[in-house]
Amino acid sequence: MSPLTSLPFKESVSNASMRFNILDEWLAWQEGLHFTAIELGLDRCKLVAERMGLLSPDFTVISIAGTNGKGSSAAMLDLVLRNSGYNVACYTSPHLIRYNERIRIKGVEVDDEMLCQSFNRIDKARVDISLTYFEFGTLAALDLFHQAGIELAIMEVGLGGRLDAVNILDADVALVCSIDLDHEKWLGYSREEIGYEKAGILRAKTPAVCTDPKPPQSIIDHAATIGAELYTLGRDFTFEVFDDSWTWQTGQSILTGLPKTNLDNAGQVQNAAGVLKVLDILSDRFAVNPEVINASLRDFTLSGRFQVIPGQVAFVLDVAHNREAAQGLAENLEKLSCAGKTHIVIGMLKDKNHHAIFQALSPAGDLWYVASLDSDRGEQSQVLLKELSQMVDNDRIDIFEAIIPALECARNQADAGDRIVVTGSFLTVGAAIRWLNIEH
Repeated sequence: MSPLTSLPFKESVSNASMRFNILDEWLAWQEGLHFTAIELGLDRCKLVAERMGLLSPDFTVISIAGTNGKGSSAAMLDLVLRNSGYNVACYTSPHLIRYNERIRIKGVEVDDEMLCQSFNRIDKARVDISLTYFEFGTLAALDLFHQAGIELAIMEVGLGGRLDAVNILDADVALVCSIDLDHEKWLGYSREEIGYEKAGILRAKTPAVCTDPKPPQSIIDHAATIGAELYTLGRDFTFEVFDDSWTWQTGQSILTGLPKTNLDNAGQVQNAAGVLKVLDILSDRFAVNPEVINASLRDFTLSGRFQVIPGQVAFVLDVAHNREAAQGLAENLEKLSCAGKTHIVIGMLKDKNHHAIFQALSPAGDLWYVASLDSDRGEQSQVLLKELSQMVDNDRIDIFEAIIPALECARNQADAGDRIVVTGSFLTVGAAIRWLNIEH
């Protein structure tokens, strides 16, 4: 996707007045600016946003939280609304290849210069306030959205919800996707605790949608406490899946013959069901034609979400990095026929529940290629080996110091009819996309 280069700007910043002129230099500096990579809390980010006049946007805000499905839901909403003729911007994280992927306006990534100028405006406004890498990115998204004069902003929460930087804005509609265990150190060790954190994006007297088929009671209770208008899957909207299509209903409104967004990925229908409810809520302001919905779902693709690349040896790319996502990946692999062996290339971050992920995936893999990730947050292959070897014989496991050698070994060992599954992290899948040189 080519970067956006033609947006109007309210102000121009000369390169001479900027701390850095190169995007990679800005990002490297941001990674070390704050004393810790992750610090939840709204005060710092909100104060800088207030100084920049970003807290009262003149566009509609859709905030999306959840453990899994956030990125897919954001991308679907973005596609349907853009195809309906609206000026839409989208903020998601993390990225697979380029940082620019995180901020898209009218379907196009912002370019390096726009990001550098925005970072400079944030740097000037923050003065001595320390910001994290993610907070810088969130403020840049809001800043660039204001510059572009958009109608709707789709904002994906980074971590949790209640104390995530995205939550400095009041959502006009909130979407909470499926809830499971992930980021336990920050969010809690139960679905109820995590659900409460995700529910933090809800607002009083404002509509919210939850696509988890068994939502934690904490979400329902929080909505009732603050007076949010909560719509839940199974109670307020439903869907039914058939062989090659599905049906969605809310109240007396029914959509039939809907195309599956990915025939191999069952979870995407659940995400799409929540997206349709959000569109239903917005329909008085942003009407969407059913034909546009059908065409958008049919055309929808998203890199790294059970992305199947056919060939004599097929590749399956999936960013699954928690228990629920790994279970979904295993189920999708079981449904997708394979005449040969399944080779799994995997690398993970340190803060993930490696045991739970391996437990979900271990029945699906014949041969394993465990790799260290090139990141301060990346886990070492030797640590992952200790967990995996409790479930899989050591003679079926190879370990590597990087993803690329693992991919090369897997491809060399795979025979025609085999498949290679790449999973465990956005970093793992991103490396595979670059190595395979496929369009992203």
